[in-house]
Amino acid sequence: MRNLRVEYLTERGPVRAVDDVSFAIAPGEVFGLAGESGSGKSTIAHAIMRLLRPPAVITGGEVRFEDTDILALSDDALEDLRWRQISMVFQSAMNALNPVMTIGDQITDTIDRHQRVSRKQARARAVELLEIVGIEAHRVDAYPHQLSGGMRQRAVIAIALALEPPMMIMDEPTTALDVVVQKEIMQQIEGLKAEMGFSILFITHDLSLLVEFSDRIAITYAGEIVELAPARELFDNPLHPYTRGLMSSFPTLTGDRKTLTGIPGSPPNMLTPPSGCRFHPRCAQCQPMHTEVVPKLREATPGHWVACHLY
Repeated sequence: MRNLRVEYLTERGPVRAVDDVSFAIAPGEVFGLAGESGSGKSTIAHAIMRLLRPPAVITGGEVRFEDTDILALSDDALEDLRWRQISMVFQSAMNALNPVMTIGDQITDTIDRHQRVSRKQARARAVELLEIVGIEAHRVDAYPHQLSGGMRQRAVIAIALALEPPMMIMDEPTTALDVVVQKEIMQQIEGLKAEMGFSILFITHDLSLLVEFSDRIAITYAGEIVELAPARELFDNPLHPYTRGLMSSFPTLTGDRKTLTGIPGSPPNMLTPPSGCRFHPRCAQCQPMHTEVVPKLREATPGHWVACHLY
């Protein structure tokens, strides 16, 4: 992704939800995207798949998968790319699944669209996929409302795996689940990735989960990437004040107890974003120049990039 820009066209003017965002994901890599609600994470994911609906418009940049320019594809070529090359696990499984179709029919629909197989073969594949994600074979004829939240999420993952794509986007796949089911699903995703070797763009607001699961992490704020680093490096040495604020917003399980500080204030109104550094109204280390000059994303140490005037 290079210099991606996405705007929402409103009656009060354009709102730039994604502003000049660039990153690359390597084969087999888990690339994490984290930030508060409204920071542009899901908009980035939907832009990659060209699933944005009006009033959202991609106004600049490029999105490439290997040698394919996704933004230049025709509708037919785009349909061929979706699910075969890049699949997506959506944020709310109940909303992503069709309530009047069985789970098996929704899996076979994906297979029928891209592969020439018999109905019997497609159904057998659907059963196999459900078993891969830990759902009993007889659930192939169940409707979404007949499954628990965790099972619905597994079913969506099964659909995403149907054609064994090399790239998968996961948009907060465990947000609505309790921590026990969340851990089970994350362990299952790790096992499937190790077996099949696909890349993952993993989006969440849960930074502690992301640090554990990802190879590299990008932190988004007000539509921009403010920090990008290997996961362990980001955890041990967060540079941006926003990243440090996120890190101090969740408790540790071991060590001394300490007061959680969090981040004061709220994310900015993107219709009229702050001048200069967009984080400056909430930053305890803000200096007068920070309100005027926009910081550029720079490599502070090898592989560790940060957009902050402190560096």
